[in-house]
Amino acid sequence: MSEKLNLAAIRKNYSLQGLTEELVLSDPFAQFNKWMQEALAAQVEEPTAMVLSTVDAAGQPSSRVVLLKAVEENKFIFFSNYNSRKGKEMALTGKVALTFFWPALERQIRIEGQVTQVQPALSDEYFASRPRGSQIGAWASPQSQTIGNRQELEKATTAIQEKFGENEPIPRPPHWGGFGVSPTYIEFWQGRPNRLHDRLAFTRPTPEKNWVLTRLAP
Repeated sequence: MSEKLNLAAIRKNYSLQGLTEELVLSDPFAQFNKWMQEALAAQVEEPTAMVLSTVDAAGQPSSRVVLLKAVEENKFIFFSNYNSRKGKEMALTGKVALTFFWPALERQIRIEGQVTQVQPALSDEYFASRPRGSQIGAWASPQSQTIGNRQELEKATTAIQEKFGENEPIPRPPHWGGFGVSPTYIEFWQGRPNRLHDRLAFTRPTPEKNWVLTRLAP
């Protein structure tokens, strides 16, 4: 019998900083960029890693970690396989949630909004910048589909390598590209002592509206 884990006893008292209405920037994108720059400066592990949450037709949510690649035109941009589970669920509902967590800074950012595919030119540009191995992987992997074994994936990879050779440019697969999230909700969470955390949330139902700042109870 495995040893019982005493998870309930694990606690950390957050006390590094605070976040007040006077300190937070009025533009949530500017505040996001500020916190991201501070995460980069602090050399936190995987600062661009974010949990992407989607939902299927039955209302079943699913989450996975992806990497943020840009914040442009008030959109959070990342790239993936259009035919993957997340790709199909995003196409179905057009809605997602993103979560960043930086324990070293005792910070979390939650984002909710609408998601759409980015322009093909942007996907082409980013795909061309990827390492060749990653380009080959995008062609070889039928992401989220069931495969028989590891050898099946390696065989597909070898076939793609032989197809494009060593020096021929690899085009972007038609099933792979970027997504842009236009947020309607952005929440900044700063850990505080005794679980009385600071939570400042920006909401905007449509792009034409102004952001509204509210404080939430922890």
